[in-house]
Amino acid sequence: MPNRVRTAVFPVAGLGTRFLPATKAMPKEMLTVVDRPLIQYAVDEAREAGIEHLVFVTGRNKGVIEDHFDRQYELEHTLEIRGKTEALSELQKDLPSAGQTSFTRQQEPLGLGHAVWCARELVGNQPFALLLPDMVFKAKPGVLKQMMDAYEERGGNIIGVEEVDPSEVSSYGIVARGDGPDTGFPITGMVEKPKVGEAPSNLFISGRYILQPEIFALLSEQTKGAGGEIQLTDAMQRLMHTQPFTGVKYEGRVFDCGSKLGFLTANVAFALDRPDIAGDFMTEIRKLALDGTLG
Repeated sequence: MPNRVRTAVFPVAGLGTRFLPATKAMPKEMLTVVDRPLIQYAVDEAREAGIEHLVFVTGRNKGVIEDHFDRQYELEHTLEIRGKTEALSELQKDLPSAGQTSFTRQQEPLGLGHAVWCARELVGNQPFALLLPDMVFKAKPGVLKQMMDAYEERGGNIIGVEEVDPSEVSSYGIVARGDGPDTGFPITGMVEKPKVGEAPSNLFISGRYILQPEIFALLSEQTKGAGGEIQLTDAMQRLMHTQPFTGVKYEGRVFDCGSKLGFLTANVAFALDRPDIAGDFMTEIRKLALDGTLG
C-alpha cells in the first residue's frame, strides 16, 4: 500500500492581475462563486478526500486568507444572539480544526514550481496533494477523492485531466496517454502549451495533483523555464524518469476561475445548482433574455 496522503498544498501567492482592480486589495482566492470564496471550494474538496493538514503558500497582502480560516468571535456571537443558527452552523462547519492549517510565504513571484518548493519543510518526506484554487470543480465525488482512489490502487504520482477542444491545446499543459481506463492510465509524457496539431492528446492538466516528495529535490535545482519562472511541469517531466505518473480523467467539469469568462460561468453553474436561489435566478436570466440585455 502506498503511503497515505495527509497533506495538501494550496499556492495562493499570485497577484491576480487578470482581475484588477478587484484584486488590488483583495486576494483573488477570496473572490466568491455565489457565496463561497474560491479557496473554500478547494479546501472543501481536500477535506472530502481525507486531507488532514492544509498548507497555504501565501504572499504579501494575503492575510485575509488566514483570517478566513480562523474564528471570528464577534461575528459568531452576533449570529448566536440574533438566532441565526443556520448561518452560524455553516461558519463553524467550514473551519478546520485547531492546528490543521499552516502558512508559509513565497517571497518572490517565481512560479508554481517555486511555490510548491516553498512548502517543502511543512510537507516533509511524505506524498502530498496540490490544489490550484483558481480551478473550481463541479464533481461528485470531488476530483481529489477520485484521484485518491487511483492513488490507493497504483501509488506514484497522480494528475487530474480533462478534455479540451483540440484547437485550444496551446493554452494548457497536455499529457500523452498510455493504455488504460479513464479512472487510471499511464502518462507517458507531458508538453507545456504545445502548438495546435502537435499535441500528444487533448487531455489538459487541470490543477489537481498527488505528488511524491522527491519532487522537492528536483525543484530545488530546477532552472527557470517559460516566463522566467520555475515550472512544475519541468520538474514532473524529470521525475517521470524514475517514478510512474497516472492520469485520472475525472467525472465532472472544471471552471478556470483565473479567467473572467470561467469565473462568470462558474457563478451561473453553481447558482443554478442551488435549490435556494436557482428558480429565482433562472427567472432573472429569462427576463434579461426577453428584454434583449443578453443580446
